[in-house]
Amino acid sequence: MQKIVYILFLGLLVSACATKTKVATPTAVVQNDPEAFRATAPGAKEASVIKIGDYEVFNLPNGLKVVLVENHKIPRVSYSLSLLNNPVLEGEKAGYVGIAGDLLGRGTTSRSKAELDETVDFIGANLSTSANGVYGSALTKHQDKLLEVYTDVLYNPSFPESELEKIITQTLTSLAQSKQDAGSIAANVGNVINFSKNHPYGEVETEESVQKVNVEDCKTYYQKYFRPDNAILTIVGDIDLDAAKMKANKYFAQWEKPQTSFVDEKLIDVKIPQSTQVAFAQKDGSVQSQIQIVYPVDLKKGSPDAIKVSVMNTILGGGGFMGRLMQNLREDKAYTYGARSNISSDQFIGEFSAGASVRNEVTDSAIVQFLFEMDRMAKEDVSADDLRMAKSVLAGGFARAMESPQTIASFAYNTIVYNYPSDYYATYLQRLDAVTVQDIREMATKYIRADKANIIVVGEKDDVAAKLVKFDKDGVVDFYDPFGNKLELAKEIATPVDLDGKAVLNNYIEALGGIKKMNEVKTVKMVAGMNLMGQDFEMTIIKKAPNLYYQTMGNESMTIQEQVFDGTKAKMSGMGGSQIITEGEELDAIKKEAAMFPELDYLSDEYTLELKGIEKVDNADAYKVLATDAADKKQTMFFDVKSGLLVKRVATESARGQTVTVATLYKEYADNNGIMFPGLISVIGGAPFPINMKFKSVEINIEVPESTFIIK
Repeated sequence: MQKIVYILFLGLLVSACATKTKVATPTAVVQNDPEAFRATAPGAKEASVIKIGDYEVFNLPNGLKVVLVENHKIPRVSYSLSLLNNPVLEGEKAGYVGIAGDLLGRGTTSRSKAELDETVDFIGANLSTSANGVYGSALTKHQDKLLEVYTDVLYNPSFPESELEKIITQTLTSLAQSKQDAGSIAANVGNVINFSKNHPYGEVETEESVQKVNVEDCKTYYQKYFRPDNAILTIVGDIDLDAAKMKANKYFAQWEKPQTSFVDEKLIDVKIPQSTQVAFAQKDGSVQSQIQIVYPVDLKKGSPDAIKVSVMNTILGGGGFMGRLMQNLREDKAYTYGARSNISSDQFIGEFSAGASVRNEVTDSAIVQFLFEMDRMAKEDVSADDLRMAKSVLAGGFARAMESPQTIASFAYNTIVYNYPSDYYATYLQRLDAVTVQDIREMATKYIRADKANIIVVGEKDDVAAKLVKFDKDGVVDFYDPFGNKLELAKEIATPVDLDGKAVLNNYIEALGGIKKMNEVKTVKMVAGMNLMGQDFEMTIIKKAPNLYYQTMGNESMTIQEQVFDGTKAKMSGMGGSQIITEGEELDAIKKEAAMFPELDYLSDEYTLELKGIEKVDNADAYKVLATDAADKKQTMFFDVKSGLLVKRVATESARGQTVTVATLYKEYADNNGIMFPGLISVIGGAPFPINMKFKSVEINIEVPESTFIIK
């Protein structure tokens, strides 16, 4: 089923062929001596003070600070309101701050969301809200209309319950998908370990916490933090100072400042790790491991070390292909497509991170190379060439950023909010040019800690976890779920010693209804409803013994895809056209799906079944069975310990050049003429969102004409 659904989703992504672009051949340069210019290296010029674009700052009586950056190149103006408060600790309702920011723009006391969208779209403007503020932009001639809507959203949000339900549904969908995304899992676990769940940076949004959020939580957040003395308004674009003052006073001076003084949240101190620890999070069926080496660093915004650290990190792993991590793990060892590092400064606590996705079999070797390169930064001087190249990369990025007026606005914001020196950006290139080899060594000694880091690995536990013990100072690998909750894994299978993978599968077949009952089924028709990208669809599957198969998915306005298998060949039709399939992986997948009960195939000699232990699936114990076919293709199945029923299947699927790990969940089993069928199947990983199939009907042994399976 998961292979079929993955193929179906790919059918949605079919697009027109890309047009070819002709590339002009460069004209040859004729010289008397083409190599003469190589004889002498160009001399370095002294870095100069940069002329940063001007900005103006003024205050409104209610405490709102306003920053103006003029840019008259295009007739457009943007207004960005940003809150200044510290990050908020959300507790058992982690996620409510982001939801409140989203809900803020979903309706006012006088306009519905649809009316807001219509008004903004009509003038070709943009308007968005977040937990940190409100952003809007429009053509200069339409800015008054924009500001009318903008301030209506800011002053009169209605926080509609119906829109909250939509946001929560969307969030839950995203969270379900994130449980199969190695990068998201690594980030969650890393944040918890680095900062703890008692710090805003360490809180993780979960399905449970999101479902607790209500409208009152959103209103409370808005009432506490959306106030003029906790905000800064940045105006960028085609507007002069006099006009900006007039607009600010007209639309934002009426924003009332509360009578009580603003009291900000205090954050706990973050503990710096004193030894290297390893944390592992399971991603069932994964053939790669996501490695993240992380730890907090005390690097404040505007620190005198900041530029030196950025140069050092560019050499280590922040400079793309020139970085040592990339050169080592990709170019030399061929462990990965990309290995990078980053050191972030922060108002409260910064973070070092380095990571890559590598093959399971080289996970431990890759970690060795990460730690080697980190350690080498502090023990060896970098070369003059590496230093020069890193400076060039950073200087080029700075120059490109200067082309945007939004960059000037961010410079102004940082200077005001974080108390940067007034010439901080003007002298950036001078300070960058002054960084020495010795500075790099000092920064590496101060901030790179290969012996005091948190090593996070997300992957297949059975293939990788045991190899990681040697990196942990205490010799114990800690295990976490996708949301950073620490797990206590079952160490022994509390079952009779003669239980093996084949026995677990036999128990599953008995739980379904038994082989005798299953063999009595000659036809089955199943109809399921689902929602894809905001549209409702229906899937119909018809099987007829011994191996005929028909499936279609669509709605009244379109058919996404149709599949037919006549026992020998298959036909797939959809928005991308149709094709006859006579061999290959897609035909093999349809053949297996055409079997009345594919589960019976696992009892054949084609499969090796290995019982790997007991793990949790939706907080219930499940037997984990690894099934390997004759072609060495693997999939992992989980069977509920109490009911014996299949609750989860994980496999790596490939089709049309795409390879992904897909997890299928089976829920809500119900009896149908003595046989158990799942009422809900969720496929996660084959699309950017979970595909939930809710079965409306299952009919057994009905009349199905042979013409259903004829391929024309």
